[in-house]
Amino acid sequence: MTRKISLLAFLLLCANAIPGRAEKLDPIVTEGVVNAPVDAVWRAFTEKSVIEQWMVAKTEFELRIGGIWRTSYNKDSNLNDEMAIHHSILAYDPGRMLAFRTIKTPANFAYPAITSAWNVVYFESAGAGKTRVTARMMGFEDDDQGRRMRAFFERGNKSELDALIKFFDTGVSQTVR
Repeated sequence: MTRKISLLAFLLLCANAIPGRAEKLDPIVTEGVVNAPVDAVWRAFTEKSVIEQWMVAKTEFELRIGGIWRTSYNKDSNLNDEMAIHHSILAYDPGRMLAFRTIKTPANFAYPAITSAWNVVYFESAGAGKTRVTARMMGFEDDDQGRRMRAFFERGNKSELDALIKFFDTGVSQTVR
């Protein structure tokens, strides 16, 4: 627990040290219990073949600090086109925590300020064969755009976690292809 708090404090300190990047709205906290062991849920976030079964139609994932996680909800994307989304890996603790920030959005995305936000996802055992996933999304400005963006991602993050839970409950792909 101390490691999680220390890393989160470090990430917040670094983010707030960047001019114009003060967090003003509360983070989005999305939490749920997945009926799968931690190692399986970790793979669902970090391995291409599993990510594409529940989260997005197409992805490439480079698990290293500064690595790029490229995704698209369109299976025909080349992952560099105007439909692609790119994230930069900020930090990770294998099987425990993954932190990332969006650095490229799809063309005409309604919330370009998303590149000022970041996500930290925690994975912890919730008993035999179960994993508690806690995702914290931070960095929303307290203005009209920030409030609308926060509401959009609050719904989207819940939907994404629900898809993960359903995937492990049913074993059925949840992505739109």
